[in-house]
Amino acid sequence: MPRKRQRVQILNNAPCKMILHESTEKHETSSYSEEQKPKISKYFQNPGIHLLSEFYNQPCTELAKSFLGQVLVRKLPDGTELRGRIVETESYLGGDDEASHSRGGKRTERNVAMYMKPGTIYVYQIYGIYFCMNVSSQGDGAAVLLRSLEPLEGLDIMRNFRNGRRNEKAKPLKETELCNGPSKLCQALDINKSYDRKDLTNDQDTWIEAGSKILDEDIVSCSRIGIGNAGEWTKKPLRFYIKGNKYVSVRDKYAEANKTFQNTSPDCHAKNNFNTLK
Repeated sequence: MPRKRQRVQILNNAPCKMILHESTEKHETSSYSEEQKPKISKYFQNPGIHLLSEFYNQPCTELAKSFLGQVLVRKLPDGTELRGRIVETESYLGGDDEASHSRGGKRTERNVAMYMKPGTIYVYQIYGIYFCMNVSSQGDGAAVLLRSLEPLEGLDIMRNFRNGRRNEKAKPLKETELCNGPSKLCQALDINKSYDRKDLTNDQDTWIEAGSKILDEDIVSCSRIGIGNAGEWTKKPLRFYIKGNKYVSVRDKYAEANKTFQNTSPDCHAKNNFNTLK
């Protein structure tokens, strides 16, 4: 997980099977036979349904990419629901991953959620005031950090939650600034340490719904934010975000250029392949 840095920096930075939106236009009858028709996960076909255990039960890097396009929901005590599309994630693999809270198999009262069933929320605190939300995956001590959301519903409430923790003289928040960082999204959705160890598959206050399908060609893979003194893990391409999405916390232009090169030159192999862990 990111090491402690300047507070301002923390806030500024602080293949599932998603749903294909139905078109209102009429389409020609498919020429596929029943046997030839591609099989599509139920999550592709049912936008808005809660993601179940089988979704979360996949390797950490795959889960991190699968989260892109899905919708995080936070239900407030009065019944109001806040929604944001996940547009940026980071995977922390545990074990040999020197940037992970569970590196070397380390288990503490703080990180126990990382060892719980896939789909368990892991919330940790930085500087005693900011929170970051993660979700456990397959693998001992492995979890995905939710870095940024695209606000969908309840933006005024999100803004109020954010403003309640900002200087009164600060500039008004833009829509793109509401959830473009791990601590920001927790502030906007009022997620704190009390959500640690909750199960996303059955919790009544927080869950993730099926959203839109993000193609592999639109997923940028690059190094994680704020990782220092982690040896070779510092530069591992374990951060994932939706290319061109304006709600992402930090763009990696080099990784984007490399992705574009790969997409436009299928027979060529870039020297630094961001889709393969060395």
